[in-house]
Amino acid sequence: MQKLTVLTLAGMLIVVMVLSTVHLGVLIGHEILEPPRFLIPVPGLLEIFGYFLLVLIGVELIETLKAYLKKDVIHVRVVIEVALIAMARKVIIEEPNEVPSLTLFGIAALILALAIAFYFERLGKPALHSNEDE
Repeated sequence: MQKLTVLTLAGMLIVVMVLSTVHLGVLIGHEILEPPRFLIPVPGLLEIFGYFLLVLIGVELIETLKAYLKKDVIHVRVVIEVALIAMARKVIIEEPNEVPSLTLFGIAALILALAIAFYFERLGKPALHSNEDE
């Protein structure tokens, strides 16, 4: 029953990822074709980068589900990677002038903690992804 649930989640996530990738392409096309043509203003770039990272988070979640289906275990490294990507996305889309400084310190502390966790996790085990998968 648990495997069926994970397979269902993976299927739904794949559908969402395909649609999100198409939407990202449309967003990029719209930004390129809007005057001035072929120049994307900074707010448009920030929106595109934020959405791109959101799609990347989805890809990493699919990897997590694949690893779970193969080995029946959640890999800590992939979870930390997803969290780091999510925090990078948060940093990119936030306007520093509109966010309280304490919140910015909190985000910085979270990124530092995740980076330290990722470093120590890498010291402990070989990489999850091998060159054969890519």
